[in-house]
Amino acid sequence: MTSPSFSIQPPRLAVWLVNLFTVPDSAEAIMGDLLEEFSQIAHQAGVVFARRWYWRQSLKTIVHLIYTAYRAAPWLTSAGVAGGMLARRLLWRLVEPTIFAFLVRYKIPEHHFNVYVFFATTGIDIGYLIVFFLVGCIAAIVAKEREMAAATTLGLISAVMTGAAFVSWMVEGHYWVLWILTWNFADTLAILIGGAIVRTHRSAHHLSGNENLPNA
Repeated sequence: MTSPSFSIQPPRLAVWLVNLFTVPDSAEAIMGDLLEEFSQIAHQAGVVFARRWYWRQSLKTIVHLIYTAYRAAPWLTSAGVAGGMLARRLLWRLVEPTIFAFLVRYKIPEHHFNVYVFFATTGIDIGYLIVFFLVGCIAAIVAKEREMAAATTLGLISAVMTGAAFVSWMVEGHYWVLWILTWNFADTLAILIGGAIVRTHRSAHHLSGNENLPNA
């Protein structure tokens, strides 16, 4: 017979997010504790309340895991952040020269002016988005097992820098820059996506490696 507790599951997105931030060796224990307490709350207070609790607890757990990453491996996690910052500095300056070199090389302005306008505006924004995605990947690759802690730190730095720049521009009366706000915060999201992809790939590799181990 199937126990009712197995039919009550926490939010999948919250479970996935917590898994991203956990160290492989401790993931099973952390997720098990959360699931056990979630099941108890669901039976006592209802599924809706339990799901809300799980989201709140997941966010607290993620914050704690980021703090733990810096405490347990400060140099490795910081190296990931530093590597991401360095990659951002190096790759950022290549976007516009590369795009315009391509446009000139194939004489796009002369034969396809609409394409030229797209690449000279939206294309540049997409180029920066790709750069931030690569920055998140590089930071995650360096900060092994602390991928999301490094990527989240870089994302927060990017968001703070963007917010400070927009406040400065607004104070000076440059309201026209508001339309690019979405692109700038999309860059922050791209960093997190890059880190999440590296983390997910490593987790899958770790699980497959454990499955291939001979049984005692």
